Amino acid sequence: MTPRFERFVAIDWSGAKGDRHKGIAVASCEPGKAAPALVASPSGRHWSRTEVADWLVATARSRPTLFGFDFSFAPPLIERGGYLPGDDVPDDAPAFWAYVDARCDDADLGAASFLETAHRRHFYFGKADGVKSDFMHLRRCEARYNAQGGGKPSTVYDAIGAAQVAKASFAGMRLLHRARAHVPVWPFDPAPEDGSLIVEIYTSIAARDAGRPKGRSKMRDATALNDALSSLGAMPHFGPMPDDHGADAILTAAWMRHRSGEASLWSPDALNPLIARTEGWTFGVI
Repeated sequence: MTPRFERFVAIDWSGAKGDRHKGIAVASCEPGKAAPALVASPSGRHWSRTEVADWLVATARSRPTLFGFDFSFAPPLIERGGYLPGDDVPDDAPAFWAYVDARCDDADLGAASFLETAHRRHFYFGKADGVKSDFMHLRRCEARYNAQGGGKPSTVYDAIGAAQVAKASFAGMRLLHRARAHVPVWPFDPAPEDGSLIVEIYTSIAARDAGRPKGRSKMRDATALNDALSSLGAMPHFGPMPDDHGADAILTAAWMRHRSGEASLWSPDALNPLIARTEGWTFGVI
């Protein structure tokens, strides 16, 4: 079954500390060819993660929407037999999201304390933690993406540097815990016949599919963004050129609209019930 949606929303996410985050961008489009538009936060300021969660729930109720978030929905489990081996934590993703949320008191659904204090020994923050390669564990979908030539994705255990996804991913798990009561999350939940759905995305998959060269997914001028949109059947973006986060969200929303009707993306041959329950899958990896 291939779900049908009336709106497509891509969210470039942030795990930064604080209450407002310039790294969050939300882009939305409807079926057709119009370029996705950036969505301003209700406050008129930078988005907060809590605002995104509240906006998502309200938006999901208004019409069937496919929401894509650019963070890892769960840590690896299959490679080592546990999310945090040696620690007493749940072994399925929704229960783990609840655990993360309960262990964090960070502002605005942040999760830095989970990495820095609650389970510090599992995360790489620098040379004092040992050899970085000892922390580079991947989920099955990440390994699959790597094997297909997509490049090695970051692991949620790497918590240092600009490219790390650890803080964003664990903050995102807090959002998923709260949002799932209202909107199902694929593939932990099956794609519904109607209604809204949340999926995990890589903005780099959208960029590569739109013709951006490997290692050059960022679009920093209007020509690059509009060429990429055109390759996905979308009209040009009008108005000021957005920053990297906004451009990623705009292109990925267009890609979600362009590809969401393809049955193969909803049934990757390597996605089995164990992976669906524990690690999840990135939409677009087949």
